[in-house]
Amino acid sequence: MATARAERLVNLVLCLLSTRQYLTAERIRAIVPGYAGAPTDEAFFRTFERDKAELRDLGIPLETGRNSAFDTTDGYRIARRDYELGDIDLEPDEAAAVALAVRLWDSPEFTAAARGALLKLRAAGVDVDERASAGVEPKVRTSEPAFAPLLAAVQAGRVVEFDYRRPSSPEAHRRTVEPWGVVSWRGRWYLVGHDRDRQAPRCFRLSRILGEVRAVGAAGQVQRPPDTDLLRFVAGEQREPPPSTLARVWVADGRAHGLRRRARVVGAMELAGDRGDVLELELSYPESAASWIAGYGPDVAVLEPDTLRKTVHEIHLDVLDEGGR
Repeated sequence: MATARAERLVNLVLCLLSTRQYLTAERIRAIVPGYAGAPTDEAFFRTFERDKAELRDLGIPLETGRNSAFDTTDGYRIARRDYELGDIDLEPDEAAAVALAVRLWDSPEFTAAARGALLKLRAAGVDVDERASAGVEPKVRTSEPAFAPLLAAVQAGRVVEFDYRRPSSPEAHRRTVEPWGVVSWRGRWYLVGHDRDRQAPRCFRLSRILGEVRAVGAAGQVQRPPDTDLLRFVAGEQREPPPSTLARVWVADGRAHGLRRRARVVGAMELAGDRGDVLELELSYPESAASWIAGYGPDVAVLEPDTLRKTVHEIHLDVLDEGGR
């Protein structure tokens, strides 16, 4: 889809969501950016008909109607009750997956997509916490330079070559791998694929890849085997769920509703003069939960355990350092 057309469609959706009245085509032509340049009435109506069909194909509930019995022309709107997302209730492992996805947003490959996703959420009526998101630039919590070229190779289906240091040896050895995917397990990133040198599936920790990753061969040569669970391969077939950690947090009154849905209130207290509740919640993966909790900014403070409190504090300091540069 051309950029101009995509922008016009987004503008049209935002316009029709923001009105409670039906807007006629002529009214839409006058107020929605992207339509004013139509050279003739016929050209505008052709474009508008295509855009309406496109929205309906995308599943957007476009309504047609009239504001009163005296109107002679149909108008259009998008009813929020039909377009808004319902309540989202995530299980702990699903929340961890969302937290992991958010950590990818600072990568140059995903920043634009993240901003577009936020725009769509706002257009869909999802409450976006401006105070929590303002000044926070989500980032990939990995410094391994191999991440981007490996991900690109996976998407292109190309073989990769790199030097790899095993934990039992200080020397690096050249590896040629058919990459199937890049996954995160317990705070570390791994490449999973077919090792041509060993003639067997293997996983490689990205922090042990040395030097440059080089993609070789034509695109489309590598395909992930069907029914392959990359995360299970990294973690091992017999992995047991980690024991949960009980965390106690302070949450400001009327804030952090997403966290409140996962916790239980055990008391009330003031913190730095602000009223709030003390909540308890079970965390299976405190490392991933730290980024999630830190995203609420000053509305949430970790009381215990101390390791989680320090991790969240360090994330806040990183954000402040980035904002001051």
